[in-house]
Order: sequence, then C-alpha cells, then structure tokens
Amino acid sequence: MQRRTCPNTGLSLPILGLGCWSFGGGDYWGPRELKDEEAIVKTALEHGIDYLDTAELYNGGRSEESLGKIMRNIPRDQVIIGSKISPANCQPAILIEHCEASLRRLQTDYIDLYMVHWPVHTASIKSFTKDPERIENPPAIAEVYNTLLQLQKAGKIRHIGISNFAVPRMAELPELDKIAINQLAYNLISRAIELDVLPYCEKHGIGTMGYMGLMQGILSGRWSSFDEIPMKRRRTRHFDSRKVPASRTGEPGFEPETNKVLQELRAVSEESGYSMADLALKWVCANPNLTCNLAGASSPAQLIKNAKALSKELEAPLLQRLNKASTPLRDQMGNHIDLFESIENDRTI
Repeated sequence: MQRRTCPNTGLSLPILGLGCWSFGGGDYWGPRELKDEEAIVKTALEHGIDYLDTAELYNGGRSEESLGKIMRNIPRDQVIIGSKISPANCQPAILIEHCEASLRRLQTDYIDLYMVHWPVHTASIKSFTKDPERIENPPAIAEVYNTLLQLQKAGKIRHIGISNFAVPRMAELPELDKIAINQLAYNLISRAIELDVLPYCEKHGIGTMGYMGLMQGILSGRWSSFDEIPMKRRRTRHFDSRKVPASRTGEPGFEPETNKVLQELRAVSEESGYSMADLALKWVCANPNLTCNLAGASSPAQLIKNAKALSKELEAPLLQRLNKASTPLRDQMGNHIDLFESIENDRTI
C-alpha cells in the first residue's frame, strides 16, 4: 500500500485508511458483529492499511469501544489510531475528560492522531448539544489548542489534527506548523475543498485526509436511482431537501448535475471494466495533495477489493474524463465544504 507523509509532523499514513464509523452498529448503520469487525481490521493490516479512524461521536462511543476490544488481540505498534473530539466538548477540563474516556474505550495509553471534529464556535456546537452554556460560551481556539498541547506533552496523544476546518478557521489556529491533518469530505461529487482548502493546507504543510470517498455508497453503483438511496444518505446539499425530511440544507439541491456525474461514472465503468467503486477510489487517490483517503468496509472481501483497486493508478484518459464530468458540479456547489448545511449555516467557517 502506497504511503504519504504529513509535511508538518512526518506522520506517515497509507493512501487508504479504514473508516470505522459503522463499528458498534446503531440506527444509521444497522447491527454489526464484533467478530466481523475484527476480521475487517485484521484484513486491513494484512494489506498495509494500518490507519484506523474513529470518533467519540460515532454510534455514541460504540465505534471506539469495538475498536478497543479488537485491539486487545493486535500489537499496539502495528496500528495508527485516529479519533476525534466533538466541538461541544472542547472546554479545557471537559476536553481532557473526554480524551481520557476515548482512551478507556479504545483500551490504549495513547491516540496517534487526535482531531477536533468540527470548528469550535456556536454555529457548529449547536449541532451536537442542547446545553446552552456550551453553545453560548465556546472556548477560544487558543484554549483548545493549548489543551491539546498539554495532552500531547503528557503522552496521551501523539499528533494534533483538525476536521472540517475551512480556511478562515484554520487561519485562527495559533501554530499551523504543528497541525498534522485536516480531515475533509472529498469525492467525485464533493470537490469543494479543491477550491481553497487544499491549496491552503498545502501552503502550510498540513496533511489532508479525505472521508466519504464513496459518498456512503452512492458512488459504488449500489443504487440505480435517487429514490432507492436511503433517506439518511440523501441529507447532503446534492439532493432536494423538500424530498428529504431529515435534511437541514433547505436547498433545492443539485440533482440533475449530480446525476450527470453518476451517469458518466457508470459509462466509464462499463467501458473500462473497472467497477464504479474502484473508479471513485482511484480518482480520489490520484490527487497528490491528499495524504490519506478513508473508506469503510462491510466485509473483508469489500476491503480487499478496495485495496486492490489502488494497486494500479487510474489511467490519465479516464482521470481526465471523470474530471471533466464532475467539474461543473464542483463549480456550481462552490467552496462551501459543509455538505449537511446550507451556505448560511455553514459550520466549517
């Protein structure tokens, strides 16, 4: 598995990381068995995929708990674990408490990469708590950063990261040269970070980690029409919010433009012999400014398929064709990188 390095910190990551959001199961993902998750992790390690990504928010902590149980049978130095703290839990004392709780759930003494899950401000925090004290009195980013430094000096975390930070929020950080990673949504139909976030990260030595590389299965060809896609996966700006009760965007979406990209992806798949999922992963990882790309897996076989897809680079003509097909959608959606909120309620800026 190809590896890339975060310029600021030297953290080396595989180009494909294992997203563990589904671990522990729940309403969003349905039931999951620990033995199946363990088989996925072991298969990942066998294929050089040693970065495992989770968060305290994932399934109410069950993702971390499952990963912790799995790690009892795997030498700690064989994996790189990344986890994330909710912006609602970033008051210094609370942050330390929640980091300790993550360590307990993960059954480890340290977290390799500890990220602030979303920018720490009122518009973001209110998405994760109803506590008026936390919503109305967010800590200054300098306080959050200094607390992370404290945890780092104590050996609780090894690298400091951020997630879903647009340029204005990155610019507020006290020391950009100590930030290892910015984790961001990135895929063939979600290219907003290319417009200013990726260039800013490159300029300041911050690695970038893409998530939702397959857009939660939408780019895999699993569904032949929008109506077949589960409602919970249609809450993004791509879709007409009037048809999706759980959507918070209040926007008409970009369904015709999104459908054009999917149709072209399907056509390229049929002509090239690559599956749609393989093409989508190859396309994401073809971007040299991406340090690591996350993909989940429901089985060892699916993970092996994802790993094999990256054993060969995407041919230039196919890359150019997919770029051409998806650029109009990127430009119409603009540089707004919060897929789940309207431009007015963007939590990333």
